[in-house]
Amino acid sequence: MAAPVEKGEPSHEVHTPDHSLQDHPTDTFELPNSWKYKHIRILGFTLPWYASPPVQLVIVAFVCFLCPGMFNALNGMGGGGQMDHSANNKANTALYSTFAVVGFFAGTFTNKLGIRTALSFGGCGYSIYVASYLSYNHTKNLGFSIFAGALLGVCAGILWCAQGAIMMSYPPEASKGRYISWFWMIFNLGAVIGSLIPLGQNIHTTTDGTVNDGTYIGFLILTLIGAGLSWCLVDAKNVIRHDGSKIIVMKHPSWKSEIWGLWETIQTDPYIIALFPMFFASNWFYTYHFSEVNAGYFNVRTRALNGVIYYIMQIVGAYVFGFALDSKGFRRTTRAKAAWVALFCFIMVIWGGGYKFQTTYNRTMALDKTRPKKDWSDPGFGGPFVLYMFYGFSDAAWQTCVYWFMGSLTNNGRKLANFAGFYKGIQSAGGAITWRLDDIGIPYMNMFASNWALLAGSLVIALPVILWKVEDTVSLEKDIAFTDETVEEVAPKVLVQAAGGHLNEKV
Repeated sequence: MAAPVEKGEPSHEVHTPDHSLQDHPTDTFELPNSWKYKHIRILGFTLPWYASPPVQLVIVAFVCFLCPGMFNALNGMGGGGQMDHSANNKANTALYSTFAVVGFFAGTFTNKLGIRTALSFGGCGYSIYVASYLSYNHTKNLGFSIFAGALLGVCAGILWCAQGAIMMSYPPEASKGRYISWFWMIFNLGAVIGSLIPLGQNIHTTTDGTVNDGTYIGFLILTLIGAGLSWCLVDAKNVIRHDGSKIIVMKHPSWKSEIWGLWETIQTDPYIIALFPMFFASNWFYTYHFSEVNAGYFNVRTRALNGVIYYIMQIVGAYVFGFALDSKGFRRTTRAKAAWVALFCFIMVIWGGGYKFQTTYNRTMALDKTRPKKDWSDPGFGGPFVLYMFYGFSDAAWQTCVYWFMGSLTNNGRKLANFAGFYKGIQSAGGAITWRLDDIGIPYMNMFASNWALLAGSLVIALPVILWKVEDTVSLEKDIAFTDETVEEVAPKVLVQAAGGHLNEKV
């Protein structure tokens, strides 16, 4: 079916080639005659037009590559690269506390500000956060670090909501797993490259210590570039999929209607509450991974190496789960159940191995400055190293599945923005608690046990949603029911694509 074009608007007919980045349309259609909709051929390959979901997703992924990716690389070092973890723990407690509050309303702010402004504003927060650690290296100004963490919580809440709304609402139903996978791989590549910076600068340092200024300066420059890259995006209303359908966007929302939308989401979709424990668990394990395993057990150069491998395994995990979730050979309901089983098995096996490892050391041993920490040249390095690799793999598997589960529940962009806001807010509440627990010195084994129990328990609580709410396709009536309009009122604006049930809004 052809995408409608305003009368008199110049357009050109598109026969979309069969390319792996595209969504394989079943028909030809017309696009507006603008540079945003022209194909580019490079080395014999035809790339998607600029205002297409794949290109827009890649831009968002590189924003996250440069901003949250550098944040992850810095925190993956343990203690934010500082030998004394107190500043990092307090900054991250402030960060996730404000993130938890802002996250619940981030859908409101994102819809009001627009995607580009929201992402750029969020990116600036990462730059200030990195600058606070550079300052701390010289001034030990704890107040600045805590302020930067609190500010980043506000900025990150809005950035991640904007990112989540794009990643879940831009792709057609049949491609949501692949889009999530592409994003997660590019995003984590940023953390891989970011981790190579401290690895290269500390590769000959076999003792434990603080990373140097060059590491923080490199992170600062990259986060500033990421904040600017946000302005390369186009408005959601201009994005056209490869089947000719457009994104469902809410026109000119008021503050009242958007704030009410948060409550309306709970009223119309109360089952989302069953996913809240999975949201809560999704940031809980980072403190344990970064501060209590990587920084608690390994020296500075080995921590940097571990960070590189951890995020490489996240890329692998995102690829495996993202593409498996979009497998054409099985119904979506079957894939959802298989994903749940796979997650549960991974959690039990990986964290079962983690229990055996955790019995070999404790917090007192980790804080003993006379006791050398594990280096990659030491005997017995291999086992903990492989375990840390699979911690990274399971993280990507968890995040990819949670996003896919949410994306499979609706195609409504407004509702998905609220889902993403709930997700980031609740996971940040968990992050604030766990960073605070580390700061007050809770035993490592207790932290380990809380992680394993929360991950396994949240999967059990979410199972009814997976079994009864995930459907093979989401009907138009269900998506429209969330708005104030009836199907009859929406009919002149929305067309149903026969091949896949996608929604197509008129230009």
